[in-house]
Amino acid sequence: MNPQAALHLTEVDGIPTLFAHATGPMRAGLVFRVGVADETLARAGVTHLVEHLALHRQGLADYHFNGATKAAFTHFHVEGAEHEVVAYLQGVCASLADLPMDRLATEKEILRTEESRRDAPSLPLWRYGAQGYGLVSYPEWGVGTLGPDDVRHWARTCFTRGNAVLWIAGERPPAGLSLALPAGDRRPMPAVTSALPTAPAYFPDGRGGVLLDAVVTDTTAARLYAGVLERELSRALRQEGGYSYTAATEHTSRRDGFALVTAFADALPAKQDAVLGGFVDVLAGLRAGRIGQADLEAVRTRADGALTGPDAAVRRLPGAAEDLLAGRPPRSLDELRSELWAVTPGHVHAVAVEAAGTALMQVPAGHTADWAGYTAAPTSSSYAVTGRRFDSVRGDGSALVIGDEGVSLTARAKDGTESAATVLHRTCAAMLSWPDGGRRLIGHDGMVVDVEPGLYGIDAHLMAAVDVAVPPAAVIRLPPRQQQPKPKPEPRAEAAAAPPARRTGGQTAALVVLGILGGLCAFLALAFTVFGADDPETSTGEWAAIAGFLWGVTALLAWPAVRILRSTRRT
Repeated sequence: MNPQAALHLTEVDGIPTLFAHATGPMRAGLVFRVGVADETLARAGVTHLVEHLALHRQGLADYHFNGATKAAFTHFHVEGAEHEVVAYLQGVCASLADLPMDRLATEKEILRTEESRRDAPSLPLWRYGAQGYGLVSYPEWGVGTLGPDDVRHWARTCFTRGNAVLWIAGERPPAGLSLALPAGDRRPMPAVTSALPTAPAYFPDGRGGVLLDAVVTDTTAARLYAGVLERELSRALRQEGGYSYTAATEHTSRRDGFALVTAFADALPAKQDAVLGGFVDVLAGLRAGRIGQADLEAVRTRADGALTGPDAAVRRLPGAAEDLLAGRPPRSLDELRSELWAVTPGHVHAVAVEAAGTALMQVPAGHTADWAGYTAAPTSSSYAVTGRRFDSVRGDGSALVIGDEGVSLTARAKDGTESAATVLHRTCAAMLSWPDGGRRLIGHDGMVVDVEPGLYGIDAHLMAAVDVAVPPAAVIRLPPRQQQPKPKPEPRAEAAAAPPARRTGGQTAALVVLGILGGLCAFLALAFTVFGADDPETSTGEWAAIAGFLWGVTALLAWPAVRILRSTRRT
């Protein structure tokens, strides 16, 4: 084995340290086992805020440095000369011990700006709910309410010597490096929650493409499955079908023995049906065991090149540090390559079967995937609380129920069935509170209930009872809203909120028939109106009656056609 490809485990100031020999500028990173998934929804953003404050004193530098807050880990990394790396790492540790609280308000504004540019993923929310790994789908609502003591406590308990791993890539470990971090215990990996009662599942989304993720055992075969899936999607959707421009996959280790395989294919509106169908067909083919040996060899060769190429050991260091923090000792290059070349099509097929059982698919708006064996992800709760009922002043059939155990928002469909979204006080992940009296309760399962006093005629006494029932740690006080909900929405707003339904084949056929008959009748009516009066065999009264009859039939044929055109859109 090439000694430059090996990772060596040592220690600096009691912190486990991974070292890899590399030429060029020194690179290093300090990784902590804390991230977004360790927070609560009401305090979301505290880890990111600590990261920003810890980096402020670094100022502007000629060398490269940065930080990153992930779901379960926080990274501080740097590249530069040896003395610059030492100064950076020691400076980060010093800042974590004494965060610059005079920068608190400014860094909060910077985080708000950063968040406005971030496109939060939807899949984690649907899979995990409003807790744990699902929090990456939500805004950092907690940042605005965090005080200096809250931030210091998080830094003191999470950014500790026992909760850190250092990695270094260079000619040798830097001399004189000292990391003054407080003592503390290693945090366990975040609990894995679920908001999906059954899988595979799907949900519609308005962004157009098809997106899927699946939880699988974190193995080398799973990494190769992701690569084979990408090749199959690219072949079917881009090369052969011409339906998609981008078809890509990603394998992301959760570091707890499982990994997330994510797949995506974009689609124009006219191609969404074809992309969804082709996407499902590719997944079904792999699940059935149709895995080409040539595809597996191509993916394997590329993976082996990544393991043995220049700086391969350096690229492995951040992930190896995460593994070490998760209690998974890093494996040698020989072990990784041995596992890689031992994978067979049968192993990849087993991963495909496992992925099919845990899959969550985001389909384009207006589409479903139940025809492919996927169950619709729940958009309502299984029950409503018992309590006082307040009908909406809009008269839309919705009602708010406020009980001792929680709140429910019920809605009645056109077929008479009633659904409910329920949030119990004891499982309330967060309650957004506005000065105008509006409240939004979000349950751990991701269900949302808006409590708007003006829309349901709720008095101040009952609203105060709701506030008291929700745990104080779950309350998020927000600034005034720019626009409050109106009791009666304007007709234009109602129309915009309900886009036309997709036109069915039967409706299209009816349009064709009605158009032909209506056009023929209109032609006859127009001809008789213009020329019928000059017919000597027809009296004026008969002429008017026949013309009126023909125009009436034309209107009767045109009226249903216009209704179909106004209430539907072309597929």
